[in-house]
Amino acid sequence: MSRMAATRDGYGQALLDLASNEKVVVLEADLGKSTKSLHFRKEYPERTVSCGIGEQNMLLTAAGLASSGYIPFASTFAIFTERAFEQMRNGVARPNLAVHLCGSHGGTHTGTDGSSAQSIEDLAIFRTLPNVIVLHPCDDVSTRVLTNQLAEMNHPSYTRTARNKTPVLYDGREEEVIIGKGITLKEGNDVAIIACGVMVSEAMKAAEALAEKGVAATVVDMHTIKPLDVQLVHNLAQSCGAIVTAEDHSIIGGLGGAVSEYLSSNIPIPLERVGVQDRFGESGQADEMLELMEISSPYIAEAALRAINRKK
Repeated sequence: MSRMAATRDGYGQALLDLASNEKVVVLEADLGKSTKSLHFRKEYPERTVSCGIGEQNMLLTAAGLASSGYIPFASTFAIFTERAFEQMRNGVARPNLAVHLCGSHGGTHTGTDGSSAQSIEDLAIFRTLPNVIVLHPCDDVSTRVLTNQLAEMNHPSYTRTARNKTPVLYDGREEEVIIGKGITLKEGNDVAIIACGVMVSEAMKAAEALAEKGVAATVVDMHTIKPLDVQLVHNLAQSCGAIVTAEDHSIIGGLGGAVSEYLSSNIPIPLERVGVQDRFGESGQADEMLELMEISSPYIAEAALRAINRKK
């Protein structure tokens, strides 16, 4: 059994890693305990700006800091980042200021907080903005590595993290994690499953179930939604001839949307999108939500078989 951890913990660790760079500053909107930026605040209160429940102000304060040579990391719940979309658009993305926004508790996997707190559209929303890097890592190690890499980027970013613990896949494999490059975790030529976030471990389970039926699936962790690793998608389309995307996010505009846009324009092959089917979530435990939304591993395996059948 692999170690279990939450991606939000990787974000909190990365902020401490980056603290040696005195240009790094952290902004909070009253949720530092939940996003895990509180560790930085405790160690470096003089480099932390607490904005209260003022996400729009937080983004524009971050923009001012970025324009003054600082490297700001701002965080809140994913659902509340959406309150600051216009500020992210006009104050951050348009002038291309390197403000790094982290939305924790994204997706229906957040569970008991209910549909009002479950962002199923954040990846789609921020992916529409020019200049913005969009990340959704699957474990604490990759979150930590990717967040560290963001400090070197001259572009703004949005990273989605999760509250609940998921299997850790990258202990000792940190060098494989690079912004903009999908990671192949398992190889097979019958179908490719491209997943992000909490769905990566579900995709691995689906691949194991498919293997018992004689179906060989490739599994890819597409932690970077934008810029999408289109070369990898192209290679998978050629080698497997069928693709499944899996995400705890609306099937509209997120990972499934990004992959389908590329395939339809370049190399049309069967694609099945596993995700939230244009509906809101409900209140329930994390695993219950994956079942209710029909995005857990058995549904990914079924989608894979559908995609393979369409090849014929």
